[in-house]
Amino acid sequence: MEKVTEHGGHLASNLGVVELTLALHLTFQAPHDHILFDVGHQSYVHKLLTGRDLDDLREPGGTSGFTKRSESPYDPFGAGHSSTAVSAALGLAEADHLAGSDAYTVAVVGDGAFTGGLAFEGLDNCPPDRRLILILNENEMSISPNTGRLARHFSHLRASKSYLRAKRLTRATLTHIPLIGRPVYRILRRFKRRVKHSIYRETVFEHLGLHYVGPVDGNDLDDLLACLSYVKTLGQTVLLHVKTVKGKGYEPAEKEPDRYHSLPPAGCACGETFSGVFGKTLVDVAQNNEKIAAITAAMSRGTGLDPFRAAYPDRFFDVGIAEGHALTFAAGLAAGGYTPVVALYSTFFQRAYDNLLHDAALQQLPLLLCLDRAGVSERDGTTHHGIYDVALLSGVPGVRILAPVTFRGLQKAVRQSIGAGGITAVRYPAGGESEAVRAAFYKDPDDGAAFGGVRVYDTGKEPQLTLVTHGPMAKTTLEAAEILLQIGTPVRVLLCEFLTPYPDLAAVLRPQLTGKGIVCAEEEIYAGGFGMNLSAALFAAGETRPVRVVATRDGRLTPAKGDSYKQTFSVDADAILSAADAILKGETPC
Repeated sequence: MEKVTEHGGHLASNLGVVELTLALHLTFQAPHDHILFDVGHQSYVHKLLTGRDLDDLREPGGTSGFTKRSESPYDPFGAGHSSTAVSAALGLAEADHLAGSDAYTVAVVGDGAFTGGLAFEGLDNCPPDRRLILILNENEMSISPNTGRLARHFSHLRASKSYLRAKRLTRATLTHIPLIGRPVYRILRRFKRRVKHSIYRETVFEHLGLHYVGPVDGNDLDDLLACLSYVKTLGQTVLLHVKTVKGKGYEPAEKEPDRYHSLPPAGCACGETFSGVFGKTLVDVAQNNEKIAAITAAMSRGTGLDPFRAAYPDRFFDVGIAEGHALTFAAGLAAGGYTPVVALYSTFFQRAYDNLLHDAALQQLPLLLCLDRAGVSERDGTTHHGIYDVALLSGVPGVRILAPVTFRGLQKAVRQSIGAGGITAVRYPAGGESEAVRAAFYKDPDDGAAFGGVRVYDTGKEPQLTLVTHGPMAKTTLEAAEILLQIGTPVRVLLCEFLTPYPDLAAVLRPQLTGKGIVCAEEEIYAGGFGMNLSAALFAAGETRPVRVVATRDGRLTPAKGDSYKQTFSVDADAILSAADAILKGETPC
């Protein structure tokens, strides 16, 4: 409570798994036994128990807000996205089986993760005889078919200490009776299963061949210890169903777990955001267009779609943590004559690339893809950087990429893109707009110009260089431009509101280019991205001045304490200054 409210991070999900995490570490011998947490944002208790503090939680170079292999041997698998734990745990269990290891693999998977198809793909491949324990942590959505008092009593009985002792004793006694012991035990076990299934239906997990146990009170340490000790003795693949309360022990978080899922750092001034502006704009546009449908993947609040959900519930679709399904579902809506708007975080779009390419783009179906949190993520880190979408989208035929940097620009981009035909991706950063960027490029925000051009800002007369940028990198580029001016090097800064098609962008840019060379600055991956594609398009158009690209070459790097991700990725003002200096010195572009 103390550290998360100070530094920000995930609160409700961690409060819900305190007893479960304690029970896991009391029952299993990590790191010899593997303990995985799906997504990883419920691993803070695990981190404290394994020698890590939260004094620098989610700060660059500090303790990650997710599990991370490089951070500790107690984190056997890193996770920042959902629904991966079953597949990863199965891989670890199979590796141990092949190596002859006696290690257990235990994966804690929230019920929300089971809205992602990958979890069921993993379940479908689980053999019944591995030292693998999958813990379904149900804290919001009831997926169990066990209803009614009798079923609850029966489940409690199956997980109680006396029942577990009696079961072990019966099995041990009967299986040691010569000749008749094992047949009698098998008959009793079949009879017990028939009685159980006559009282309540067989679970989907049992149909998949898993040994199902539960549900168990996941906030009762004694019950958990008894149950984990029991399933550990089974020597087979088990799905243990526990029920926990999100935010357990903190009343506000128990009442509003969604609100307390992730908290900002203390003292954070949370004003208007791009997410909020997007949501309000879509509500306004949908008033006059009954064909607009909004889709998100379990991120209604995060993407700003809560107002749309309230205003038009019949046209709002939360598909769960299933980004790939979201895009193909949107393609189906488009094929049916509707105008789908899909809102995702940039980092989660990676999971839906094939669906966008194969199901929407190749069929030329119209949809609007709104990518929130574009750019480097200083707080959530490696797993949440929005630095891949431009490179991914640049290779999809017919996709137009727009990059608003002001609230007004985002409003225009959304309004213009709906009904325009084809696929448009609108990407925008986390948080709010930069006043410096707005003042430099949008002196008259109501100039009436359509969105999707190139904005010009000169720091002085006769610019000696041209800096070309877009999106969240615009603020950093302006900072570099002001430093260059202070040392006597005026520059021109060109802000691109659209990126693709790159030949069209090159044609618009060429008359605006000036000086000895060009620096393309972006807050994304270099390979296949904005600078790389634009350089090729400018060269093809006959541009002979040297071009240098400032972009991250590797999104896996972790900052040292005190550094930022932008410094580590070399996409800060210093990186732009170095590229500009190289051009002015006549060095050959890299």
